[in-house]
Amino acid sequence: MNRFKAAVLLLTTTFFWGVTFTVVKEAVASVDVFVFLAQRFILAFALILPVSMIKGKRLDLRTLRQGCLMGLFLFGSYAFQTVALLYTSASNTAFLTGLNVVMVPVISALMLRQRIPKTVKVAVALSVIGLFLLCGNGSWSLTTGDILAAICALCVSLHLIYTGEFARQSDYYWLTAIQLGVVALLSTAGALIRGKQLFIWYPQLLGTLIVCSLIATVFAFLVQTSMQRFISHTNTALIFCTEPVFAALYAWYAINERLGIYGLVGALLILGGMIISILPENVGMWGKRTKEGATESEISVLDEYRAGE
Repeated sequence: MNRFKAAVLLLTTTFFWGVTFTVVKEAVASVDVFVFLAQRFILAFALILPVSMIKGKRLDLRTLRQGCLMGLFLFGSYAFQTVALLYTSASNTAFLTGLNVVMVPVISALMLRQRIPKTVKVAVALSVIGLFLLCGNGSWSLTTGDILAAICALCVSLHLIYTGEFARQSDYYWLTAIQLGVVALLSTAGALIRGKQLFIWYPQLLGTLIVCSLIATVFAFLVQTSMQRFISHTNTALIFCTEPVFAALYAWYAINERLGIYGLVGALLILGGMIISILPENVGMWGKRTKEGATESEISVLDEYRAGE
C-alpha cells in the first residue's frame, strides 16, 4: 500500500511538473534564467522553512550535509535544463532530460551494486523509445542545448538516487527545506554574478511564480523526498518520464497543440513502460515471494528503511 501510494503521489507530482514545463519556457523568454530561478526558490524556501520548523525533527549535521548535496544536484538539473531551453527545442530538452530513466538504474547498479530486474529493463527500453517518439517526433539533431540537457539528465539522476537514499535516513521536511534553500542561494549567486537585478517586479509572471513555487516546488519536492522512502530509484525515474506526456496533454488542452502519430505512440509506450514497472507481486515484478509473503526486494527496502531510523 505504501508503494502504491508513493507511485500515485509521485505521478501527481510529475503531472504538475509537466504542466509547468511550457510555462517556464515562456517565462525565461522574457526574464533572466537565474533571476527566475532565484525568485522561485527563495519564495519556495520561505514557504517550506516554517513548516519544517514545526513539523520536522531536530536538524542535525548529517541532515544538513545531505540536504546540501541534494540541493547541489537539484540546482544543476534546473540550471542546465532552463538554460538548455534557450538553445534547443522544448521537445529535445524533455527527451534528453527523460534519459535519466536510463541513467538511474545504471548509476544505481554501479554505486549501490543493485541488480536490475528484467522487467525494469523492458520498461526502461519502452520508455526511452516512447520519449524519443514523443519529444523528438521520430528525429533528433544535436545542438549545444542538447548537450546541456544531457548534463541536466545526469544531475536529475544523481538527485533522484541520493534523495531515495537520504530520505530513509533523515527527516524529509528538513531535507526538502535545505535543498530548496541551496538552490535559492546558488541561483541568487548566478544572477548577481551575471549583473542582474534580483528583486525586480514582473507582474506578468506573478501567477507563474506562485504556481511554480508553491505547487511545482514546495509540494512536489516534499512529496518526492517523503515518498522515495517506499519506492525504488528506477521506478521513480520511470514514473518521472511521464512528464513530457503530461506536458503534451496540457499543450493540447491550453493551446490546441496536437501530438501527431509519433507522439501518440510514444505516449502509449511510456505509459506501458510505467505500468510494467509497477506490476503487482503476483505477476513476478518484485521477485520471488518468501514463506512469510514478502518479496526479496520488499525485505531489502524495509531493512534499508529500518536501518536509517
